[in-house]
Amino acid sequence: MMSIDLDALRNEIRALDFVRGGPTEDAMWREDDEDARANLAIEGMALTPEDDALFDMMRDERVPPALVTAILLKLLRHPDADPVLAITPAGASS
Repeated sequence: MMSIDLDALRNEIRALDFVRGGPTEDAMWREDDEDARANLAIEGMALTPEDDALFDMMRDERVPPALVTAILLKLLRHPDADPVLAITPAGASS
């Protein structure tokens, strides 16, 4: 993907107002992540160690999948990104 300061991103995520997943959701999201990563590897698109660290951090923070998508869109400066989401795009100064 790109170089991201995971500590800074973790701090931004912790400052967001959202409902973190509970133990049941966390277990389900981790299982879904494992399946997705395995499918990517099968298709020859395995994640880089940096990407793995990013998604591991999102799981550790129990970020719901829809918010993970919103965060990624903002990080990538995608045109569909939520302009009010308090996440600094990758490569931008904090």
